Amino acid sequence: MAKQDRMKRLASEFNDCQQALVAIGDQTRQSIIMALIQSEIDSDRGIRVGDLAKQTNLSRPAVSHHLKILKDANLIEVSREGTMNFYFLDITRSDFSKLRKLFGNIEAFLHEFQDGSSEGE
Repeated sequence: MAKQDRMKRLASEFNDCQQALVAIGDQTRQSIIMALIQSEIDSDRGIRVGDLAKQTNLSRPAVSHHLKILKDANLIEVSREGTMNFYFLDITRSDFSKLRKLFGNIEAFLHEFQDGSSEGE
């Protein structure tokens, strides 16, 4: 595939991942993601807003705001049990695979074109 075509494809992939990249670009949301990862180790149900607030030293409304951004970016899921909501990472249904693919394609592109092994421009 020609260099320009690859660049167009990468630009399209970046566009598809834009919301997820913005979501994980915030340090507070990164701490929430780390807490969600830890909750996967500790429990198979996920974690509630109140517990996330304690772990991140944020108010419940602040945690809820950040969770909404992560959910809208399709990075986290919520499981409802009665009146309780449990937030968790689900890599099978999230956009983490899109991010992984994007970064893999960037790496492959750079290897190919930095090695000079591509033809067309």
